[in-house]
Amino acid sequence: VQLQASGGGLVQAGGSLRLSCAASGRTFGSYAVGWFRQAPGKEREFVATITSGGSTNYKVPVKGRFSISRDNAKNTVDLQMNSLKPEDTAVYYCAADYQAGMGYKYWGQGTLVTVSS
Repeated sequence: VQLQASGGGLVQAGGSLRLSCAASGRTFGSYAVGWFRQAPGKEREFVATITSGGSTNYKVPVKGRFSISRDNAKNTVDLQMNSLKPEDTAVYYCAADYQAGMGYKYWGQGTLVTVSS
């Protein structure tokens, strides 16, 4: 499975961006998919995840502002980000195929989100 993250860019605080994770492979729909981010000088952190059945979970600071969704017919998982804050600035990565004890097996290359104050 290959993942391609896109949609990053520069936005003012309070604005919105929609990230998309496009995947190759016919089994993508059976995978849990997560979004992570890494800010400069910080460790990568979890942002949101969606299971194959559509159940979602969010990091507390983004809950209510971000929304994760998937379209299995298109092999995509999107992250809608609203009310963006400067602290949301980071490289955002998507990942697929969570395996207990090992984490996510497949990772995309990342897309940069910069939120100006």
